[in-house]
Amino acid sequence: MALSRTESDLKSLKDQIGCETIVAELADTAAAKRAAEEAGEIDLLVNNAAVAILQPFLETTSEGWDTTMAVNLRAILVVSQVIAKRMIEREVAGSIVNVSSMAAFQGLRDLAAYCTSKAGLDQLTKVMAVELGGHRIRVNSVNPTVVLTEMGKRAWSNPAKGKPMLERIPLGRFAECDDIASVVCFLLSDSAAMLNGLALPVDGGFRAT
Repeated sequence: MALSRTESDLKSLKDQIGCETIVAELADTAAAKRAAEEAGEIDLLVNNAAVAILQPFLETTSEGWDTTMAVNLRAILVVSQVIAKRMIEREVAGSIVNVSSMAAFQGLRDLAAYCTSKAGLDQLTKVMAVELGGHRIRVNSVNPTVVLTEMGKRAWSNPAKGKPMLERIPLGRFAECDDIASVVCFLLSDSAAMLNGLALPVDGGFRAT
């Protein structure tokens, strides 16, 4: 079951893997809740929706800030509450993975709202792990370096910005989508049965430099 505000993306995904889809504007609390309720019985949840609005700190607008927090943080709270409650009612040993970012650990120019939202998401992940663990629901986050999605390309395509970041990654490249998806799938699986409350860097060694 896939949720997105972009119907064309959902159609493409459905054509590829045959999933069910729901169009929803996750920045809208009521719409996010309705979509989660419509999704039905979910055992494994990935919270992956995010926006990155490029604004220098001194020019960060309240509108940009609020939109970022609504999508990157509040929507995860709302959707996860609905899904986790149903897991508990059904006595399911579920797993939730929140897609965070290395921006939770690192101050990045022009991304004050984004960095703050991801740091908040890591803390939310820990609280969820503590409170839901007794119900056999594990909650972890993954914290990728730059991932070459369309959003990632827009944010990091400028060599003046992207080159210094790339030079700090010992593996010498940014992440592809599959690099992150494989880690998410691992965290969802029973192979990660004792992993709970992690913020797991997937950064090619960036934090080691």
